[in-house]
Amino acid sequence: MIPNWKNRLHEIIFEADTTEGKAFDVTLIFFICISVFVVILDSVNSIQVQHGTLLRSIEWFFTIIFTIEYLLRIVAVRKVRGYIFSFFGIVDIISILPSYLGILFGGMQTLLIFRVLRLLRFFRVFKMARYVSESAHLMKALKASMRKITIFIFVIITIDLIMGALMYIVEGPSSGFTNIPTSMYWAIVTMTTVGFGDIVPVTVFGKILASALMILGYGIIAVPTGIVTVELARHKDVTTQACPVCIVEGHDVDAKYCKKCGSKL
Repeated sequence: MIPNWKNRLHEIIFEADTTEGKAFDVTLIFFICISVFVVILDSVNSIQVQHGTLLRSIEWFFTIIFTIEYLLRIVAVRKVRGYIFSFFGIVDIISILPSYLGILFGGMQTLLIFRVLRLLRFFRVFKMARYVSESAHLMKALKASMRKITIFIFVIITIDLIMGALMYIVEGPSSGFTNIPTSMYWAIVTMTTVGFGDIVPVTVFGKILASALMILGYGIIAVPTGIVTVELARHKDVTTQACPVCIVEGHDVDAKYCKKCGSKL
């Protein structure tokens, strides 16, 4: 039997359906925005010199607030491990660890900028169910496409390896292709149409290979787009409700039980 206070705490922290829950999340978002702004200011040398002590004090204030919030989230969930190793659980711990690690290792405070990832809760908090549904659908599409995209990336790496080796043979160190890894770097930059220009072919055959690789790059760009688009076509609306046991979100609008652990919603 779950104590009423624990259910109430879960409702306030993990849900945005109640007045208290929404107030909690809006306050949290406000704190996140201010803390990120403080980190940005702390990176400006002139401001850091004049107000460094004040900025560090504010950073620690927010770190303590977020630490208490993180502990409350652990208390509120039924499956602690599920929350800790979830996406938002990892983001939450990353948002506070740099401050504590900064005690032992200098310069870690800049990593507090990762707190901005916590603003992804924005759509759920303000009841933008349409956006929550679309974002959940996008994540599902990317996950469903992962194997195809992995194979695609493997093919790209193979092409870059072959082209890099060929350019190393054709151009050689005199043109900047000093070794195969360097030539592979050039192939990747060329195929992605970035073209830094730090290494360029000078021979006729080298330019032909480079032209072919650039044209191939334009054609390949459409492949992952098509893979994900097919998955995006399979659309299904979801709600903003979080499972009280495993905190998984993105349930169907008519769902009565959690799609992951089977607990009643």
